[in-house]
Amino acid sequence: MQAPDDFNPQPGAATELEPGLRRILAPNPSPMTYRGTNTYLIGTGSLAVIDPGPESAPHLEAILAAVQPGQQITHIIVTHSHLDHSPLARGLSQATGAPVHGYGGAGAGRSNVMARLAASGLAGGGEGIDTGFTPDITVRDGEVISADGWELEVIHTPGHLGNHIALAWGDACFTADHVMGWASSLVSPPDGDLTDFMASCRRLRQRRWRVFHPGHGAPVTDPAGRLDWLIAHRVSREAAILQALAQAPATARALAEQIYTETPPSLLNAAERNVFAHLVDLSGRGLAAPQGTISAAAVFERRGG
Repeated sequence: MQAPDDFNPQPGAATELEPGLRRILAPNPSPMTYRGTNTYLIGTGSLAVIDPGPESAPHLEAILAAVQPGQQITHIIVTHSHLDHSPLARGLSQATGAPVHGYGGAGAGRSNVMARLAASGLAGGGEGIDTGFTPDITVRDGEVISADGWELEVIHTPGHLGNHIALAWGDACFTADHVMGWASSLVSPPDGDLTDFMASCRRLRQRRWRVFHPGHGAPVTDPAGRLDWLIAHRVSREAAILQALAQAPATARALAEQIYTETPPSLLNAAERNVFAHLVDLSGRGLAAPQGTISAAAVFERRGG
């Protein structure tokens, strides 16, 4: 269910997606960010900026240039504190006077098991954490952020990161890195938590959505279908891991090389982190266990049924 490679907007250009919503692509393409980070502007008078993006002077200029006569940026909302989403928030706030909203700092929303892994020295992989991020205004699950002409409901969606939030805008949802169309989300312990990720997917699936606007890539026009695919994709990965462990104990790296046979070499490290996330989840459910202390390099064996 990989999206066709036809999403290629001009970085820095403000593109209207529907009335009251524009998208500006940040100039940070990579294997982890696809074409770059999507920054969204909501409103026609008082504007909310969702995910200002990475530290980038050209992108800051592009966001400010998108403010039209009679408009003002009044809210800056960060969905999570990865380096491709949150660092520019402070510069944008200084330029506009708008406060930064977010669920909390880098460790906010982290589960107890991931907190223990982090305390043991395990570091995450992938996009990198903006460890200095601190919102001016801390938001909570179910809270509504609003201004004239728009309102956004905060939905705490931990999994990709503990402080990750989605934002409901009527029957549309800004899903950031939890649900994307071009690839499945990276879940990399201790920052990512697969148990939480699956719960967040199932929570989003309980509502009827018209469209998802993701942090990377094009709008997802079949939200229910995409969520069903994400859940089934993870369940199939879990089955493959359990099947491999039934043959012999293995490390996350060995399992990734065995299971992700079509993954480009540049993404194999991310695949290894995803497998490790599954192993942590399976260990918590009593279906697998490390031989010794749980770690990214540990050898895991099959347990239970």
